[in-house]
Amino acid sequence: MSLAAYQSVRRLSEAPRDTEHRLMGQITGEMIVARDAPKNVGRLAETLHRNREMWNLISADCAAPGNQLPDQLRASIVSLALWVDRFSSEVIAGRESIDDLIEVNRTVMEGLAAQRVSAA
Repeated sequence: MSLAAYQSVRRLSEAPRDTEHRLMGQITGEMIVARDAPKNVGRLAETLHRNREMWNLISADCAAPGNQLPDQLRASIVSLALWVDRFSSEVIAGRESIDDLIEVNRTVMEGLAAQRVSAA
């Protein structure tokens, strides 16, 4: 089976929380590479942009009609997405470290993984 065929099947059979976990893992890995690489503002900006896009999509999903997450959790996720957006600007300006963004993503990934285990 080709890689493209495998990826297509995985997308069709993967639960939404698994997709979120996988995507967040990929982007978090990119942020770690950007952090550990020699100063490469282009790579850092691209990685921060992808992280912002992901959080914006998650936030939009929380605001969508029919989202079944509890209201308090939805509000917390939207608030976190706003923080990610603001904090990313501080990182790209060199006033903050990317480490806090990495830690937030890791914490959310742990929650998603725990949710998968409890659902199984």
